Amino acid sequence: MSRKFPAGVATGSLVSEIFAHAKENNYALPAVNVVGSSNINATMETAVKLNAPVIIQFSNGGAAFNAGKSLSSENQKSAILGGIAGARHIHTLAEAYGATVILHTDHCAKKLLPWIDGLLDASEEHFKAYGKSLFSSHMLDLSEEPIEENLDISTKYFERMAKMGMTLEIELGVTGGEEDGVVGMGECADPKECKMVADLGIDFLAAGIGNIHGKYPANWKGLSFETLDAIQQLTGDMPLVLHGGTGIPADMIKKAIDLGVSKINVNTECQLS
Repeated sequence: MSRKFPAGVATGSLVSEIFAHAKENNYALPAVNVVGSSNINATMETAVKLNAPVIIQFSNGGAAFNAGKSLSSENQKSAILGGIAGARHIHTLAEAYGATVILHTDHCAKKLLPWIDGLLDASEEHFKAYGKSLFSSHMLDLSEEPIEENLDISTKYFERMAKMGMTLEIELGVTGGEEDGVVGMGECADPKECKMVADLGIDFLAAGIGNIHGKYPANWKGLSFETLDAIQQLTGDMPLVLHGGTGIPADMIKKAIDLGVSKINVNTECQLS
């Protein structure tokens, strides 16, 4: 089997290389939400069968579920420990499976920031011991906050993470539906604000374009490709992220990739199965 990228958890510049390869070859990386060892292993097994890199990510709820219901959730303890345990599981097995994995976290709203703080503490310890971070990247979703606060908080985390070569995804506009108790109305992002994110050097942008978490309703109007095109024009080669991938028709997925989407999240489909 030919291999473009080495097996194991990708960190540092390798993450950017993988996304650059996706952009150059017009494909998007699936970002699969997991809640435990069974679907972690299934995701790695599938990636190997397809000879393709994959993103494995934990939501706050998924990380807490991985830790077990009996642990305290005070100060995000269970989500922190569940995320750390899941990350170590993947570090231990990814190379043995032969899978190239970008290890990521999903939406982190402002109220959940202590969760990311705890995971970053663990990554800093891992970096000191092994020269690489525990997680490859994180996502901050401060899309419901004023743009100035969103960018101010995101920049502080970006600077902390950059010291370990980690990458950061943030969101503008609001993905519709509900995830981890955060309900969005599906607002499209402002392309000019997206350019502000690109100018800061932040790595990936999840821009709302009418996409929805969970099942899409029968009266869904579809993705706003006009918005996506305007965002790509202003952000250049910055990889864009499409949340709510379950239920989007294949032709829309392909068009979104043509317009700069390099990461597509898959959560609902996994929960249904």
